[in-house]
Amino acid sequence: MPFKSLGLHPLLIKATKELEYAEPTPVQAGAIPPALLGKDVLATAQTGTGKTAAFLLPILHRMIDQPRGVTRAVIISPTRELAGQIEDACRGFSAHTGIKSAIIVGGRPVGPQERALKAGPDIVVATPGRLLDLMSQMAPRFATVSTLVLDEADSMLDMGFLPDVKRIVSRLPGRKQTLLFSATMPPVIAKLAAELLKNPVAVEIGKRTATAVGITQAAYPVPQHLKTALLRYLLRHTEMPSVLVFTRTKHEAKKLARVVAADGFTVAELHSNRTPAQRTKAMEGFKRGACQIMVATNIAARGLDVAHVTHVISTDVPDVPEDYIHRIGRTGRAGAEGDAFILVSPAEESSLARIERQVGQRLPRVSLPDFDYKQAPPPSAGGGGRSNNRGGSQRPAPRKGPVGGAGRPPGRRQGPRPPR
Repeated sequence: MPFKSLGLHPLLIKATKELEYAEPTPVQAGAIPPALLGKDVLATAQTGTGKTAAFLLPILHRMIDQPRGVTRAVIISPTRELAGQIEDACRGFSAHTGIKSAIIVGGRPVGPQERALKAGPDIVVATPGRLLDLMSQMAPRFATVSTLVLDEADSMLDMGFLPDVKRIVSRLPGRKQTLLFSATMPPVIAKLAAELLKNPVAVEIGKRTATAVGITQAAYPVPQHLKTALLRYLLRHTEMPSVLVFTRTKHEAKKLARVVAADGFTVAELHSNRTPAQRTKAMEGFKRGACQIMVATNIAARGLDVAHVTHVISTDVPDVPEDYIHRIGRTGRAGAEGDAFILVSPAEESSLARIERQVGQRLPRVSLPDFDYKQAPPPSAGGGGRSNNRGGSQRPAPRKGPVGGAGRPPGRRQGPRPPR
């Protein structure tokens, strides 16, 4: 099915071709037609299924023939990283339309954002806190908003933004259409949808707790004090072109980034201790492939859209199963294949069991025959510090081919991995 068959404006069809969007994904095919008609939409789909285009394209279509100079749509996202990616996508899709957008997020100077709002952008992409601040000062600017989008609604719940979202909704007197997109649908979000949406068209792609198709998952049992050593071993002995490594805390992310960089890899960090400029630089470097590895906290579990991530490695087992689903959703995007590894200590097996019940499958356990699982903890071990794994500080040789696995197609990821 081509995008043209959805009834989109020719200028938007031209943009989708230039951006190499071949055909609509299921969530786009399900959400775009009713949104074009002005109906409310409640969409549930895993990460990486194309939700951004599913709400941007109908909004842009309906704006093309409308007068400019007033704000008609507000899109709310939970993180500034995701807001930035939505606004980038908006610019790409609207390249031939003259429609303008503005981004309103915390952590950046407020003056330029105030001026951007006064210029009357057609679309505002924002995080809840900063948007509320500016709405209190510039309420008339939002009186013309007719369409509201709540993206990653379940993430906004996790981050405590739902009270802010409700206050924002109360300040949009002209709201006629609401589009709510979420990867999961917990009861609180379902209740919010019932309050905000009028006779919505429901679009549900896959199971609400399912992981994306094409992701091979595996659990690596390992003592807590050897997690860093095992991670370094995996990075050195497995062909991983683009890796996203998750840690529980920002302090662990910072420490782990230093350790991995010392092994000779190019590494970026993404966590709340980084300034907005540092986070933007890290995102851009990882997106264009300048950094092979991104070490991040859950701040990247929802707001990172990088098509080429081949591996996601969790160095801890999340307490909330949905966090695991969102983490591994950073790979295998848009129909691609990806691998998701989770390092699990004996104390974390019960948390992993909850995840397995949620996703409906038992993750295969993988032990590496050449890794020394009997290493003693270093004197300063506090749960995953630098290991005394021999040879770990040496710079890895350039990867000219697979580690073993002769006869596989060129470029295929090799190394310790479970069968599909």
